[in-house]
Amino acid sequence: MALTVLFILLFICLFLGVPVAVSLGLASLAYIMIAGLPDVLLIHRMISGIDSFPLLAIPFFILAGHLMNTGGITTKIFAFARALVGWLPGGLGHVNVGASVVFAGMSGAAVADAGGLGNIEIKAMRDSGYDTDFAVGVTAASSTIGPIIPPSLPLVIYGVMASASIGELFIAGLVPGLLMAVSLMLMVAWYAKKRNYPRDRHIDYGYIWKTLKAAILPLLTPIIIVGGIAGGIFTPTEAAVAAVCYALFLGLVVYRSLTWKHLIRVSIDTIETSASILMIVASAAVFAWILAANQVAVLLGDALLGIADNKYILLLIMMAITLLIGLFMETIAAITILVPVLLPIAISAGIDPVHLGILLILNLMLGLLTPPVGMVLFVLSEVSGVQFERCVKATIPFLIPLLIVLLLITFVPEVALWLPTAFYR
Repeated sequence: MALTVLFILLFICLFLGVPVAVSLGLASLAYIMIAGLPDVLLIHRMISGIDSFPLLAIPFFILAGHLMNTGGITTKIFAFARALVGWLPGGLGHVNVGASVVFAGMSGAAVADAGGLGNIEIKAMRDSGYDTDFAVGVTAASSTIGPIIPPSLPLVIYGVMASASIGELFIAGLVPGLLMAVSLMLMVAWYAKKRNYPRDRHIDYGYIWKTLKAAILPLLTPIIIVGGIAGGIFTPTEAAVAAVCYALFLGLVVYRSLTWKHLIRVSIDTIETSASILMIVASAAVFAWILAANQVAVLLGDALLGIADNKYILLLIMMAITLLIGLFMETIAAITILVPVLLPIAISAGIDPVHLGILLILNLMLGLLTPPVGMVLFVLSEVSGVQFERCVKATIPFLIPLLIVLLLITFVPEVALWLPTAFYR
């Protein structure tokens, strides 16, 4: 009875548009009251859910991304990407993808990529004669690379929920993220040939060197983060602190583009974003405890294993469930709900938790590109002035290469696991 009320109340709240954290908290509180458990259990489990050292990485990575955006560093990254790959047919489309790869190593969030680089990229492509739909579509799709290439906020959340090594998850995201970039660039090349898109500029090694010198310090950010973690110099949480220190050094000392007014605004934005994420994690911790206490994962696992005992079939089923959830729920909330349910099934089927994590995050990134939630599409609709429905239509073709990469990683786990195996195992 109590478990039934839990799910019914949760879905009613979500349907009515109640914030995810509040929905999870209210549903969990209703279960606790009906089950006759002490009310203080809710607060106790919420505090336990966020009492985790790795979660400290979240506000620091968010702050680092905001500092990079506010300090005008994104324009230097875009200029370098433009010089490096702009000479290809459909040059600005390739620049769009390349800039997202670099920015992914700084922000760790798709929405930050779309908001930070999106306005610059779409305006440049429009001014150069590219179709608006193409500009919006490639910008939306390339922004999903952010949470796959380290640092990644969703991977931090998954690592905490799954008790998996965040360092291994970060390293595991490198190859899949680069594959996403290559697949999108192939799609851009196909569009360029079909629509006769121009090259942005002729290749100029002098100009490449000039923009590289201007962008070399920002480009060191992902190298510092990934190299430090892989080399055992610092933990992912310490890497987040290092990223903030480096961003402050660039903005205050090197470029002198940050002012006290900027720092105050960035700090407030970071506090608001971090608080909303951690509230979701705290509420989801209670929800996950209730599911574990009622052996929901075990029951669902038995049901899925009754359908098929092949781990790849199970993975496809789990990916279908994840994709469905991702259509209606924000990424962090979806992770906190899905991991307690799917992880035990994956482990019983012999699926590596790191492999599962990369698949879950990549799958949920597709949800950012699809209605009704589609956070990236809402952001791009705002910055580009294009209607949301038109953004959806423009993005659909670019889902194809991303789905191909998802299937490749699903059936060939070594794509994601060979680097973690080399560094950690």
